[in-house]
Amino acid sequence: MKCQPSRGIPAASAGPVGELRRTPRVGSMTALRTALSVCLLPVLPWHEGGREAYLDAEQSGFAAAYTYDHLTWRMFRERPWFAALPTLTAAAAVTSRMRLGTLVTSPNFRHPVTLAKELMTLDDVSDGRVTLGVGAGGSGFDATALGQQAWTPRERSARFAEFVDLLDELLREPATTRSGTYYSADEARSVPGCVQQPRIPFAIAATGPKGLRLAARLGQAWVTTGDPTLGDATPADSVAAIGAQVQRLEQACADAGRAPAELGRILLTGFTPEGAHLLDSVDRLVDFVGRHAEVGITEVVVHGPAPDSPSRSTPSSSRASPPPPSSSSPPRSRPGEPCRPPQPHRDCRCRTRIRRVVSDICSLAVSLRAAGPVTQAATAVRRPTPRHR
Repeated sequence: MKCQPSRGIPAASAGPVGELRRTPRVGSMTALRTALSVCLLPVLPWHEGGREAYLDAEQSGFAAAYTYDHLTWRMFRERPWFAALPTLTAAAAVTSRMRLGTLVTSPNFRHPVTLAKELMTLDDVSDGRVTLGVGAGGSGFDATALGQQAWTPRERSARFAEFVDLLDELLREPATTRSGTYYSADEARSVPGCVQQPRIPFAIAATGPKGLRLAARLGQAWVTTGDPTLGDATPADSVAAIGAQVQRLEQACADAGRAPAELGRILLTGFTPEGAHLLDSVDRLVDFVGRHAEVGITEVVVHGPAPDSPSRSTPSSSRASPPPPSSSSPPRSRPGEPCRPPQPHRDCRCRTRIRRVVSDICSLAVSLRAAGPVTQAATAVRRPTPRHR
């Protein structure tokens, strides 16, 4: 039995609560109120598995499918890696229910004027199902791809705030003129505007004070990958660190005069200690989501399968070897990037298992709602009002 969430809204049924035949444990009810989404790396040609990945994600019942917005990334530097926004546009054409988005776009190689036009178009093609995940970016490959020197952390932070501010205006207004320190617009047009009004939702990735203030001011959701300073943390340490981040976000909302409940809280799980194994079983996923829901997370994003991606559960002898280093190639990890790469499931053949796990989760959610102990959850990313079409 498939759960059918409301159009464009990550439903409670996407949250993991165990198998239908099981009695829910403590924390399961909290997990039920958490949206479950997937992040698909843009590494498969569209007609050689890329299209099927998004169809599988929607059929499995995920609330949203996200992808990374990089020019290249880590071990895939010398391997296929496709652009995020064209991929999401193609995905919008073959899906109808789940939301689509980036995790995350950054100013490293983008300008707000051109990005706004592309996002407005993607929102139109998807009929209002787009969420923009946006972050400050790091000092990896994208930071120098256009021939510039990598920005200092101070400049990166200042650019990020100005970038999001201008993008917000561009997506809200039919014409924008603004002169900034880093980004400007001169009579830039955004007509007819976004399907979602007043604009598409922003999910702002941040952990520092300035970024959290920006998320509290302009975000409809906040994104975290956990605490990058923890290194090889235990699961309990990781959950505690994420809970502390949520508390700082809530304080930033209070300082901005905004209700903290207005913001969704998205956890991209691949950088967490347990990220590699979350889709191994329903029980494991229920436990993970329940613990994070209890500290305030409203949407959990797991990594979908990717070919030749290392996993903690994969013996080192069987992992795909990265391309040989060269003097012209930057190291796989660069300062400012998370200290631990995300752990997508390694083999595309695990899609059947993933679909079964998520289907079991959805089935129990439907059963529990029918029994009356819980109600439909609020959306993790609150969808703006659609414009009249």
